[in-house]
Amino acid sequence: MTRLVLVLGDQLSPGLSALKKADKDSDTVVMAEVREEATYVKHHPKKIALIFAAMRKFAAELEDDGWTVLYSRLDDPDNAGSIVGELLRRAEETGAKGVICTEPGEWRLISKLTHAPIKTHILQDDRFICSHAEFEDWAEGRKALRMEYFYREMRRKTGLLMEGDDPAGGQWNFDHDNRKPAPGDIDPKGPLTFEPDNITGDVLALVEAEFGDHFGTLRPFTFATTRAQALQALDHFIEHSLPTFGDYQDAMIEDQPFMFHAILSFYMNCGLLGPVEVCEAAERAYNDDHAPINAVEGFIRQIIGWREYMRGIYFLEGDEYAARNGLEQTRDLPQMYWGGETRMACMSAAVEATRDHAYAHHIQRLMVTGNFALIAGINPQQVSEWYLEVYADAYEWVEAPNVVGMSQFADGGVIASKPYVSSGAYINRMSNYCKGCDYSVTKKTGEGACPFNTLYWHFLITHRARFSNNARMGNMYRTWDRMDEERRETVLADAEKVLARLDAGEVV
Repeated sequence: MTRLVLVLGDQLSPGLSALKKADKDSDTVVMAEVREEATYVKHHPKKIALIFAAMRKFAAELEDDGWTVLYSRLDDPDNAGSIVGELLRRAEETGAKGVICTEPGEWRLISKLTHAPIKTHILQDDRFICSHAEFEDWAEGRKALRMEYFYREMRRKTGLLMEGDDPAGGQWNFDHDNRKPAPGDIDPKGPLTFEPDNITGDVLALVEAEFGDHFGTLRPFTFATTRAQALQALDHFIEHSLPTFGDYQDAMIEDQPFMFHAILSFYMNCGLLGPVEVCEAAERAYNDDHAPINAVEGFIRQIIGWREYMRGIYFLEGDEYAARNGLEQTRDLPQMYWGGETRMACMSAAVEATRDHAYAHHIQRLMVTGNFALIAGINPQQVSEWYLEVYADAYEWVEAPNVVGMSQFADGGVIASKPYVSSGAYINRMSNYCKGCDYSVTKKTGEGACPFNTLYWHFLITHRARFSNNARMGNMYRTWDRMDEERRETVLADAEKVLARLDAGEVV
């Protein structure tokens, strides 16, 4: 009996569980570019182009390997426009009575497939290191689900950077070595870039025509779109950027959107690369004395630590997680997030990089755009939707816990033990943005004071009842209490002025 084997655009892996379970001689692979998946949020044009181009090339590789593939392009006249619609259309064509697929990375699509009017068997996605059951076992009975302890379990499980039962270098975490501001004379190589071939060129023309109203610059398009190219991008990072990645992974420099970051999340999250092979390549660099332990450990932690942990939290907490708003923040997302005018150099730089590259590194996301949204009281669902729309590596399983949990503290502290908030001083320490800003980062109040400075205190005082007993935040409140009353009133009044300008749609 013929079955349909669904392969989604973020499942472009030859070892996908659905492909391993299928019979090449009797089953038919279904792949489809559908409008519903491209527009349920208005994804960045570069993200759509990456997925469509990589899908077309992966489908060709499957056919070369002997699979029967039914592939629907977005502009096919019979395209049903949705994943379930395409499955039903292909079932009618082939006479297939059932579907096998690998679990999607979004509750939204899991629900659609679970309730589809065709029998659908959803298999575990075993491309990840930690299964749902393993994460549930780890989480059971713990008062706090802190990533650091989960990460150590993943180190033990994989054996990465382990010397017997002990961590390489004598400690689990070298993060204290990875917070250096960048000197002015560095010259990052940046990610490896690729010229679009004819297939990618066709996709770019399609995306340009169909999604021209989506936020983001489509061209130039330089992403890898095959596994072979993604492996080249990995090799390039290991050779040129990994040795310095650790020292400057939190640093931000104007006109250097990538710094020493890998930009491999694009390829891991759509299936072109696997997490273990990426980490093993970094580990080899350490063993060969090509890269120091702080760089390699920090890189590996982001993958087998944060990446796996975020997925674990997303599925553990359930399909309502992304809708949480624990701090009851309600302000609308300002136009500056969509490229609207702003006088804040850091926000302008982060949004510009996002617009042009569908990318910003983790500190730009967490401590610039995320930090501002949190201290300005922005609705976390609007913030989360923005991140899902604008980044090429954003899929809800990883985006929602990073934004709703870590960045916006809207999950009530499931992920973070305290909110990630700061004044302008942190941004000034880790970047050169403040030197060219209209605002003065050293000015705490009054005309021209950095908005981060006043909004930081406004946020803390607004939520004092919740956070004053937090052991990690006590010093902040003691500092506030030592200020004289007049200064405290001025700080809060100036913050209210900033918020009023945001509410009025004025430039901040």
